[in-house]
Amino acid sequence: MDYEIRLEGLLGEEWAEWFESSALVREGEGVTLLVCDLADQAALFGLLRKVRDLGLPLLSVHRLEPRRSGAN
Repeated sequence: MDYEIRLEGLLGEEWAEWFESSALVREGEGVTLLVCDLADQAALFGLLRKVRDLGLPLLSVHRLEPRRSGAN
């Protein structure tokens, strides 16, 4: 399952692996977007625990629609 997680605070690319993130985007105005492909909800909770442990304010969590394969 893919998720977009917005955090208050700017993180550098070096944090992507620690957060199990496929992309870490600095959106400006002090916001970082993590795009993560997680195996299940337990993995999501583990990642959110890391956010909590760093003391970063959580702005939003959105589950992305599954990508369709093949051409239409």
